[in-house]
Amino acid sequence: MSRCTGLRFVLPIVTGLVILGIWWGACLAGAFPPSTVPSPPQVAAGFGDEIASGRLADDTIASLYRVAWGFVTAVVAAVPLGLVIGRHAAPRAALLPWVNFFRSLSPIAWIPFAIFLFGIGDPPAIFLIFISTFFQIALATTAAAMAVPSVYYRVAEDMGLPPREVLFQITLPAILPQLVTALRVAIAIAWMVVVAAEMGGVGSGLGFLILDARNALRMDLVVCGMITVGVIGILLDIAFARLAKIPSVRWGTGQ
Repeated sequence: MSRCTGLRFVLPIVTGLVILGIWWGACLAGAFPPSTVPSPPQVAAGFGDEIASGRLADDTIASLYRVAWGFVTAVVAAVPLGLVIGRHAAPRAALLPWVNFFRSLSPIAWIPFAIFLFGIGDPPAIFLIFISTFFQIALATTAAAMAVPSVYYRVAEDMGLPPREVLFQITLPAILPQLVTALRVAIAIAWMVVVAAEMGGVGSGLGFLILDARNALRMDLVVCGMITVGVIGILLDIAFARLAKIPSVRWGTGQ
């Protein structure tokens, strides 16, 4: 292991221990009221209770299930739309301003419509995740498709490649680096939105766990939920960062 690689692992751990020490010391010094900011031992005990009861695992799986459905559905719908807008002038002129408009809306603004249209349960949460990522991915795909050098298509035309081969052998490989980066951003948005979505009309998930714990004045469990959300968010980001390093994905960068 190189020195730089070692520092990448050691420094975050050291920083985390410093933060933990400051947090614990502040609690011992009485800087925070015990009912509002729990100490690290209280949070650890709360984690133990949640893991032993199985609730933490169930809520985590519920949140990941909703994110998976909303995110994958958004990718399947947004990427083709982005390719069409990026490759053709008429759809771009007609649709791109509206994609930008809806992309600028806060996902939280859709909550009343989600509850009105889908009631309670999984569907409104999945809808919010879909709507918060669909326009982001569509816009990123559009920008990536517009950036593909035109010489690629001229060569394909000279070779007589059919549209299907142009799509799968030229366009998609060329936009993959930008697309994977966009998906990395979008999955982070989806993971943040699911927490907000689960705080209304849903009886499970990490967002509901945090809300339920707050209502019960169990701030240790609130922190447990927050830490779990953060850790899973980091793992999702690492997974997409690894995906960007696959040689076939890096083709479009010329590396």
